[in-house]
Amino acid sequence: METDVTEHNTQAGRGYLASAEFAAQLDRLGEVAARTGLNVAPGQQVIMTAPLHAVLLVRRITEHAYKAGASLVSTFYSDEQTTLARYQYGAEDTFDTAAGWLAAGMAEGFRAGAARMAITGSNPALLAGQNPEHVSRASKAASRVNRPAMEIITNFDVNWCIVAAATPEWAMQVFPDLPQEQAVEELWRAIFAVSRLTGDDPVAQWAAHNAILHRRAAYLNDVRYDALHFSGPGTDLLVGLADGHDWAAGAEKAGNGIVCNPNIPTEEVFTTPHRLRVEGTVASTKPLSHQGTLIDGIKVRFEGGRIVDMHATRGQEVLERVLDTDEGARRLGEVALVPHSSPISRSGLLFQNTLFDENAASHIALGQSYTKCMRDTQGQDEAALAARGANTSMIHIDWMIGSGDIDVDGLDAQGGRVPLMRGGEWVIAV
Repeated sequence: METDVTEHNTQAGRGYLASAEFAAQLDRLGEVAARTGLNVAPGQQVIMTAPLHAVLLVRRITEHAYKAGASLVSTFYSDEQTTLARYQYGAEDTFDTAAGWLAAGMAEGFRAGAARMAITGSNPALLAGQNPEHVSRASKAASRVNRPAMEIITNFDVNWCIVAAATPEWAMQVFPDLPQEQAVEELWRAIFAVSRLTGDDPVAQWAAHNAILHRRAAYLNDVRYDALHFSGPGTDLLVGLADGHDWAAGAEKAGNGIVCNPNIPTEEVFTTPHRLRVEGTVASTKPLSHQGTLIDGIKVRFEGGRIVDMHATRGQEVLERVLDTDEGARRLGEVALVPHSSPISRSGLLFQNTLFDENAASHIALGQSYTKCMRDTQGQDEAALAARGANTSMIHIDWMIGSGDIDVDGLDAQGGRVPLMRGGEWVIAV
């Protein structure tokens, strides 16, 4: 049965969602999102996107953004039922259409200095059963028109942040054996726990967590490994790193000078791989949820940085469409190290949401590079960045390759090898 957003928001009359504990935790998430995630500057505008069911969190973030000095918070809501209606009733020749006017407006807002806040929580299975060709065409069209705004984000020109809100359909995917109301409650509890909101002062707790992540990134930037080697069941992968790559983690300074945490939660230390220097085979360790399809059992082989052979035990057709998006879709744009003991991994949950699942395990990302993870890029055009190893694509899709069975070594230019992770855990002391 379709759930009305008003019904969901009035669930506060029942159970955990009516409790003072839930209200306090939601307010903490709103404060962390505005002050630690975005770190809104006085006088700065905020552009926020969110699903309808996230309205309670939107209100908390908006309140804290204004308390921090925001001049204007503008929120754009999405509705899954109207999204689904397009695929159910839209004409065949309409799926190459995208709202370029809206994408252009957002890009203009970012260029003018607005911060970007995104609340995720959509149903990962929303488009399951819909025509995959229509979904692929619509996705490509949206990627094309959104590219100017995406480049501002991937270049880290402005402060931005992604957080999550529990929604009924998403909760039922994570907890399929529970009644809907209980599933929503459990998903909220999980979000609060892995977002490090359980202490007395979550802002201070995030500062301490960022300090640990920064020490790991600083170590990797000091030693300047030439490549990483991942090894374990089904994986023997050499990932060369881009020339002048830079490791990043946690809170970082955006191009506008504001220090922000782009992801709440985050457990990763990440950088830009060289698009031509990836060799070997790698197997996924967790399923990838993409546009309504769960892609599982992924195994690919790289030659010269490009995927030349792929297989998935589930969702192979969708993966093939992803890899055919453009030339850069078969190359890597990110490599990230995450300990197997991260809070998200310890939860034992498959969130079917990249914001969470990528922070449960070391991962790689197909597609667009983050040029923020490269040094001395000012004045360099796309060709110059590509010569240094940066990849260009309309997509950026993370999938998990780490586990308690995966080892990672750092390799220097002379062939020296240093253990970084054993059994999925850091072995370097920082």
